[in-house]
Amino acid sequence: MSVLRLTCSPRGAESESHRLSQFVVDGLARADAARGRDLVEIDANRLPHVDAEYAWALGSPSDPDGDPAGSLHQSDRLIQSLVEADYVVIATPMHNYTVPSALKVWIDHVVRVRSTFTVTREGKIGVLADKPVFVAVSSGGLFSGGEARQPDFLTPYLKVALATIGLKRLTFFSVEGTAMGGQALEAARLRTQAEIAAYFADAADTLAEVAVQAPRGGSLFSTDRP
Repeated sequence: MSVLRLTCSPRGAESESHRLSQFVVDGLARADAARGRDLVEIDANRLPHVDAEYAWALGSPSDPDGDPAGSLHQSDRLIQSLVEADYVVIATPMHNYTVPSALKVWIDHVVRVRSTFTVTREGKIGVLADKPVFVAVSSGGLFSGGEARQPDFLTPYLKVALATIGLKRLTFFSVEGTAMGGQALEAARLRTQAEIAAYFADAADTLAEVAVQAPRGGSLFSTDRP
């Protein structure tokens, strides 16, 4: 199986969200052990913002002919990595109640008209094959439950943005209150690890079946587009 992991924290592999995502990756490996695992890593902090060529292309009635210029080339590669993955794991902190800038850059690259969605009279229609997407979130404060003291714009935003391109099977796991540190943080970690373990214990057969049946390979782009 192919797992695409997107790391969005500026702390990279040392971050709480990346640490949490590893439990998800390990759970996927256990759920689909027969096929082994191909883990594709993307550090969203290293992605360039979309540029003028990208803006001109999306604002035009059709894509430019020939090889893509500027960040369009990067966008093609990121979209193709989504096409080829069986599962997507997004490791992200919550920054200012929503997604960090690195994750927003990735979204801007992959939510792309005429490539991952089309515009119809009924609205935007995603063209990617749906697949399980797991979002591992870390937050300094609490944004869920009875003691939440801050809003959550990250969860609804990701649901809408990814549904636009056809990805609707999102599952969220979170470690909240990381700023509290000490025993409170450790307790939060253990609760979420138990939640992940229980999820994969229940969903192992379903996930393996979905991965085997999901369309794989191929390209959204013509032969002259890498």
